Amino acid sequence: DEYTIADIAIWPWYGQLVLGRLYEAAEFLEASSYKNVMRWAEEIDARPATKRGRMVNKFWGDDGKLGERHNRKDFEGLL
Repeated sequence: DEYTIADIAIWPWYGQLVLGRLYEAAEFLEASSYKNVMRWAEEIDARPATKRGRMVNKFWGDDGKLGERHNRKDFEGLL
């Protein structure tokens, strides 16, 4: 299982949707019944680069947020 440009392109929308972070479509689509899709979304979500990427330019919510990123050290203390 390789990490590809297709994963990078689709995960921000569909991966987060099936994980219940966008809209309320995961329940409507019964996303949890698609075991391989859920496995894929969870694997991408666990990547350190994905965790950092979700913080950049984030101004909402209580979890890690980083309004601007100028240096790798900007993430220190957030992960």
